[in-house]
Amino acid sequence: MAEHKHGEMDISTQEKTFVGFMNWSKNVTIVVILVLIFLAIFNT
Repeated sequence: MAEHKHGEMDISTQEKTFVGFMNWSKNVTIVVILVLIFLAIFNT
């Protein structure tokens, strides 16, 4: 059985996934804010 050594695992895939998730979250937040502003301006 191989010994685990901290810091040796390749995490490039996890880093790319995290960056993609953060970009997606940012874009969704911007869209939600814009929708709320639109609804507030055109509320009748």
